[in-house]
Amino acid sequence: MAIKLLATEHDLGGLRVKRVLPHEKKKMVGPFIFFDHMGPTSFEAGQGINVRPHPHIGLSTLTYLFEGSILHRDSLGNHLEIMPGDVNWMTAGKGIVHSERETFEVRANQHRINGLQCWIALPQTMAELEPSFNHVKKAQLPHIIHEDIMMRLVVGEAFGMSSPVKTYSPMFYLDIAAAVGSHIEKPHSSHETAVYVIDGAVAIDGESYGAGEFILLENESGFEFLNSGRVVMLGGKKWLSTPYLNWNFVSFSKERISQARDDWQHGRFPSIPDDNKEHIPLP
Repeated sequence: MAIKLLATEHDLGGLRVKRVLPHEKKKMVGPFIFFDHMGPTSFEAGQGINVRPHPHIGLSTLTYLFEGSILHRDSLGNHLEIMPGDVNWMTAGKGIVHSERETFEVRANQHRINGLQCWIALPQTMAELEPSFNHVKKAQLPHIIHEDIMMRLVVGEAFGMSSPVKTYSPMFYLDIAAAVGSHIEKPHSSHETAVYVIDGAVAIDGESYGAGEFILLENESGFEFLNSGRVVMLGGKKWLSTPYLNWNFVSFSKERISQARDDWQHGRFPSIPDDNKEHIPLP
């Protein structure tokens, strides 16, 4: 039977965030160890996204927007604006620092933000990779349009498609918009699979689920759109062990996390070339 995971809601400086993973009932879905829905939130001129520089290890971050934009900067020197439909994929590996803000043109006017942020754990053998960054425009992502279904593959492999984003373990992340009555099968019968409803409603094993609900598929083969709407479906091969998650750090070693905390506390992480005047302190 499908399992619904209830999100916890947070207000982060005026930004409404619904956090699903990690959850007390389920720490990971495939390699996905963190799942946040930002917004939808409207900002007045002079307000907006303003996440100061902060570090990561042992994971890849995935930012995918429905509305608005975010200005990404990192310690590798990348500086670009994330737009709806684009994939922003940053692999922290042994350590990276990034910030998430807005351009002057966005922050100086009324604007909205709505999107998803996920963390994807790196396998233990790849946790200390050199950090890297990959930004893929929406037009470069594979898609399917068929019988009132539009489907975009963001990362991984599904339905015969393969995303150009480099990943490190079997996974998939699909953005799906479809008309009422459309039926969607799981892309991999052996993978852990979750559905997050963005808009509309879906039926899974006779139960209905609406916007903002995150559902784990167990023995179910798929779901049906009860209304025309939009969902994200994600998952991957089940992990046999779960890494530790502490603040922004993921590792199979508590000692490695302690080292990362000490490194941030004492300024041993690299800095962002054009955003090094402030940072988020170690909690």
